[in-house]
Amino acid sequence: MSHYRNSSNIKLALIAVGFILIIGLLAYSNSIVNQLRDDNREIVKVYSEIIAKTVNEESDANLSFVFDEIIKKVQFPIIYSDAEQNPVYSRNLGGSISPEALRKPMAAMDRQNEPIPIAFNDPASVEPILLGYLHYGDSDLIRKLQWLPYLEIGAVALFIFVGFIGFNAIRNSEKRNIWVGMAKETAHQLGTPVSALMGWVDRIKMHPEESKIVVDEMESDLERLNQIGNRFSNMGSDAPLKPMSLKSLVNEQTVYLKKRMPSLGKQIKLTVNAPDDITVLGNPTLLGWAIENVIRNGMDSIKHDQGKVSITVSGLGEHGILYIQDNGSGIDKKNWKNIFRPGFSTKQQGWGLGLSLVNRIINEIHGGHIAVIQSEPDIGTTFEIRLKKNA
Repeated sequence: MSHYRNSSNIKLALIAVGFILIIGLLAYSNSIVNQLRDDNREIVKVYSEIIAKTVNEESDANLSFVFDEIIKKVQFPIIYSDAEQNPVYSRNLGGSISPEALRKPMAAMDRQNEPIPIAFNDPASVEPILLGYLHYGDSDLIRKLQWLPYLEIGAVALFIFVGFIGFNAIRNSEKRNIWVGMAKETAHQLGTPVSALMGWVDRIKMHPEESKIVVDEMESDLERLNQIGNRFSNMGSDAPLKPMSLKSLVNEQTVYLKKRMPSLGKQIKLTVNAPDDITVLGNPTLLGWAIENVIRNGMDSIKHDQGKVSITVSGLGEHGILYIQDNGSGIDKKNWKNIFRPGFSTKQQGWGLGLSLVNRIINEIHGGHIAVIQSEPDIGTTFEIRLKKNA
């Protein structure tokens, strides 16, 4: 339940962050638009003062000069109207437009920006004389900035949508690979002890006098089946860690594999070099599973008749270290990290789950580290497993 609750909390947090980013983007864009509008308003105020001085003259030539030579440099539409708000001159409205046709765009400008009055300070009058108004609209830059955040949000939303579909497809594919891989891994784990038990049953039928010896071996295989059940159950729970001998654990795995090594049409020599007995913190069931998987992986990579897999146990500082070396087909350097990903396999009939399980057991459950430290084609591969020593 906690997993689903945490997942829901993460989704709600992401949605909240998304809304905050959208609001922040809109607020920032609006602040820039308002700053540009303020700048435009200051420019229009300057023009209103120039026009106020020009309109007071008898000739309209200066007024035409103001609109044709000065105001033409502005980047936003502007209309000059008289005191009754009848349009007189315009600029940046797409060519010559009749005064009557200017009323509609002028009304639209007034909705965007409040018109600026043009007043003449007559010394003979107490109050300024209203000469007209300057009506101005938003520039192309402001309009683009107003649409920019929506375009950005749309682009990001489209990217997220496409990414979600892609990642969802990848996740579903990985899930299918994991389910198929887990089923095959279960069959692979059960195969050796079940085959051995069937062989022992046939042995008893053919040689009843050996039943005492055979029963002891059958008990070993039954214990193995019980251990396999514990392996899968511990993977889905908090596995307890306790002090354990790394040397004894390695010997336990190799003894079982030697006695029940499947016939591969080749000779494989399995050796252990453990001069020191290193004590680490671990879960014997899961750690034994991980070590067995790496050993089996090395055995499967051997294609020639004389194979060798050697395990070396040593200590370095606060860590116990395992080196598992084989003389198999090797791994390309570009795949040294990929082999620990679920679903990735260099084998033609592999399902890519064994080493990903090993990676989870070593890294996540035991807080250790596993890596390929050396590998060459047709020469072999060396894995290094680091585990924390018992303090």
